[in-house]
Amino acid sequence: MKEMLKLLPYIKQYKLMFLGGIMLMILMVGFELAGPLIAASILDNHIKLGEGNILLRPILYLIGLFLTIKLLHAVVSYFAQIVLVCAGTKAIQQMRHDVFKHVQSLPIRYFDNLPAGKVVARITNDTESILQLFASVIPMFMVSILTIFSITAIVFYVHFWTGIVMLLFIPVILIWGILYKKYSNENNHIKRERNSDMNAMINESINGMPIIQVFNREEQIRDEFEKINDEYYDSAKGLVKLESLSGENLANTIRSIVFAILVYIFAATFLSDSTALTVGVMYLLVDYITRFFNPLFNIIGQLSIFETARVAANKVFEMLESQPEEKEDGKLSSFNGNISFRNVNFSYDGKRDVLKNINIEAVQGDTVALVGHTGSGKSSIINLLMRFYDPSDGAIYFDDQNTKTIDKQNIRQFMSIVLQDPFIYSGTLMYNVRLNNENISEAEVLKALEDVGAGPLLDRLSDGIHTELAERGATLSLGERQLISFARALAFNPKVLVLDEATSNIDSETEQLIQYAMNVVSKNRTTFIIAHRLSTIQHADQIILLENGEIKEQGNHKELIALGRNYSTMYNMQMG
Repeated sequence: MKEMLKLLPYIKQYKLMFLGGIMLMILMVGFELAGPLIAASILDNHIKLGEGNILLRPILYLIGLFLTIKLLHAVVSYFAQIVLVCAGTKAIQQMRHDVFKHVQSLPIRYFDNLPAGKVVARITNDTESILQLFASVIPMFMVSILTIFSITAIVFYVHFWTGIVMLLFIPVILIWGILYKKYSNENNHIKRERNSDMNAMINESINGMPIIQVFNREEQIRDEFEKINDEYYDSAKGLVKLESLSGENLANTIRSIVFAILVYIFAATFLSDSTALTVGVMYLLVDYITRFFNPLFNIIGQLSIFETARVAANKVFEMLESQPEEKEDGKLSSFNGNISFRNVNFSYDGKRDVLKNINIEAVQGDTVALVGHTGSGKSSIINLLMRFYDPSDGAIYFDDQNTKTIDKQNIRQFMSIVLQDPFIYSGTLMYNVRLNNENISEAEVLKALEDVGAGPLLDRLSDGIHTELAERGATLSLGERQLISFARALAFNPKVLVLDEATSNIDSETEQLIQYAMNVVSKNRTTFIIAHRLSTIQHADQIILLENGEIKEQGNHKELIALGRNYSTMYNMQMG
């Protein structure tokens, strides 16, 4: 139940709407239970035995009152449902916003072992399940509880022993509800987990479809998906079986038993004039007894939705309670571009260091190239530079200020990055370059595109920078997507430019254009380059050769060639 208590802050934000819905629910129950009282009054007070004794006028009045109450019940029910659903929808809207906002504040480390599909499931499917709690479960629980207490009070007032018989069956239903919750909890948990797993697998399969088809792995992927889908089906089937047992079958059985007992009670009372029940009272008791058990079974029937919402809430709050990136108070009021790595060690898992005793000094305008085999530590240095992670030992300084004391967002506003696999968003070319930053003008977007050599791309697009691009830039070549990514980095006018294998996936002609543009824009900017093509970094002020997380060689191109060691060997091999 602790998950339900965590929903209270969201309920409090719209407490007036929820209170209004509850008041309407109380009125709805009152109108619903008033109907049998009017019917009993008609039977006992106005329909007499014998010809000519029936008074039509008061009966018509009561029938009119009965129909008016039914109409009011329908109207109040309509507005109660609308008010509660709207209040619930607003609460979930706020929760969904909070989850999405919180996800953006989580450190990169959080997503290392969490598939994107599961994140999507938390924000969409799980919050939608919680909405069902507000839209269906809570209103039904309130109506049911009000109905149960109201009917109990009326039945005991009208006929004490009938009330006793009615209450005897409540423990049976409560025990069944406890057993239902116990066995449905596990199935609900598995069902939600497998739903998340399917979302994650579908997301990966769509993104990796070319690989799947090229390597003919369609059948294997289908088998994996089928296994997850079967587990989802098994858990769903278990829930259906429990719901079937707790549905009409159990309800009808208990109603039949109670009805048989009531028939015996009614028959016995007719043997004595002093205890005989009137027809109206008999009708009233039968009607209320039937209504009494309906809410109890409705509650049990809604337990599956309640459990689904509880499990979903647990997942959502688990994500909301994950620690966001730490906020530091320090600011870089100004930054010239001087960067220093001093005796830096780093480990992802706290067990094995992927970087060992890294020392780098880069002054304003320097170009630092990082080279080495896969796994040598190049990307880890960039991750530390961007403050996606912090060093295990040692420190990184920006203009002699320790980065651990500077707010991450403040640091990143001075930096731009170009990745090996450029990401293109659905939207216009201008949106992709300036990422909706209104401080970057249209003219600056055009200049950035021209600087990186994207003029031919602009000429080809029918609406220029206002052309809508497909998701992930599906209609663009890899080189064109890379040029857009370069323009994006340049448009933000950074102090530090990071190129992570930025030229590894483009053709030679495009590479020459980018190299020219980079020579222009890297002036007065500190640039870090990860490169496999050593021909592209000959101009670098420093080239750092990494091996197993350690710096093995450090210097400019001429110095390292003159050393005649690993860098020289790698360069000669690439140049043939």
